[in-house]
Amino acid sequence: MRRLAQRAFTLIEVLVALAIFGIMAVLAYQALGQALVNSELLGDRMERMRSIQQTMRVLGQDLMQTAPRPVRDTIGEGWRPAITTDLGTEFAIELTRGGWPNPAGLQRATQQRVAYRIQDGELLRLNWLVLDPTFNNDPVATVLLEDVDSILFRYLDATGEVTEQWPPTTGSGNVLRLRPRAIEVVLELPDEGEIRRWFEVAL
Repeated sequence: MRRLAQRAFTLIEVLVALAIFGIMAVLAYQALGQALVNSELLGDRMERMRSIQQTMRVLGQDLMQTAPRPVRDTIGEGWRPAITTDLGTEFAIELTRGGWPNPAGLQRATQQRVAYRIQDGELLRLNWLVLDPTFNNDPVATVLLEDVDSILFRYLDATGEVTEQWPPTTGSGNVLRLRPRAIEVVLELPDEGEIRRWFEVAL
């Protein structure tokens, strides 16, 4: 009985197979690399969105709990409104808020003076440990969000009008204790564009 001859791969066939394998390996590597890049970008985007949501949550807690309590100015000769936005100051907004937790039962007020401003592209929340701060009371600054272009606050007054200045220039009553019905936050971000959110003030 005659033995069948075994046919071996020629050099050309081996080279062609290696070339095909190399091409497939490069394509697989590129696909894996792109998948890793996409995963990293998605993770960064999710972290950014979490930071924005956390910032809006902190802003909402402060704005909704705005208290009608003016504070003495730093030299003790006058009063600052309970809530104020003044283009001539260093803060985008400054307000007195209630509901400051005191789990340790310290001898301090349950209200707190807070302010917001943008510094070097970062949104800062500043709070004072005393309600009527003086020159000796430096605020505690916390970075809420990075890469911020601008922040604007708009106010809905009792007549339904919207203004960017508070207290309003017209109106009756004690403007130092006056609060809006709602406050809008307009946040401008280089990557997400303009973000707007209204918060109703608890009256």
